[in-house]
Amino acid sequence: MDTMRVGIIGGGWIARVHVPALDEAAGVEIVAACDLDVPRAEAIAEPRGGRAYDSWEEMLDSEELEAIWVCTPPLEHRGPALAAFERGLHVYLEKPIARTLNDAEAIVAAAVGANAVCAVGYQWHASELVDETRGALVDQRVALLVGRNYGPVAGRPWFMDPALGGGQILERGSHHIDLQRAIAGEISSVQAVAARERLAQAESDGAIDDVIGLLFDFESGALGSVYSAWSRDGQPELYATDIVATDATITLELGPTAYRIAGTSRGRILAGEFTEPMTRSIARFLAAVEAGDPELVACSPADAACTLAVALACEQALAEGRKVEVWS
Repeated sequence: MDTMRVGIIGGGWIARVHVPALDEAAGVEIVAACDLDVPRAEAIAEPRGGRAYDSWEEMLDSEELEAIWVCTPPLEHRGPALAAFERGLHVYLEKPIARTLNDAEAIVAAAVGANAVCAVGYQWHASELVDETRGALVDQRVALLVGRNYGPVAGRPWFMDPALGGGQILERGSHHIDLQRAIAGEISSVQAVAARERLAQAESDGAIDDVIGLLFDFESGALGSVYSAWSRDGQPELYATDIVATDATITLELGPTAYRIAGTSRGRILAGEFTEPMTRSIARFLAAVEAGDPELVACSPADAACTLAVALACEQALAEGRKVEVWS
């Protein structure tokens, strides 16, 4: 593949994860970056000989790009994604796919109609852990999944505003929703609760919850759950998923430094450590672009829209204190 000319839209925290991964990827050149805070765009573009912008519209009009990375807050995903598809540009879109179902549906439709590849950045979906787990569960029925997500997180203004970012459910819980869907299939209904205790926001009256619990009914009859705790700075991070099936008990360690599978399946001991999934997610996107096959990405827009539907149902369940059926 010839060198792919890439533009970055959004220079915040998540861009600082993507940019080093792109620097390491073969055949990729970051030639432009955009952020309303121009120094953040300059910090990405200038060391790589690129140009900084404060308007993504201007960047798309001025640069000869082949792909863009959309690293903006979720409420701002639709505009640049649709504009890129109209130009035939490939899109790597940070998760969640959008903040609203209307925006998600528009992105899915535009991606289907475009001569371009689109991936959504649920990196766990790209991990070898998913492949290993699916292989271990062939011809078994999953009964229980428990996601654990504990640790500090950057308190970005849009993350703290439920209307803009979705707080714990969309930013942290949706990673687990996506992973559990990849392993156990579709979710039919959800419940959600939040603790009264404050951890990271102990000194403030935050608009989002520090501790949440989500409960899922799967169409298969399995039960799933996610527990997320936003703890204070200095506390350790723990990301994991436990799976119990008819003849398997499995634990997936999901970072931040190691990605491991452990447990047993049909009497066989499971053990293995795998590569950082962000790198694999990007590699699969680049391979899909080279092959001209949108189906090769780890998480498609349509798949990510289903995860968003579950996350939004969880928001409704938390607000209304009842079980909510998932939109389909």
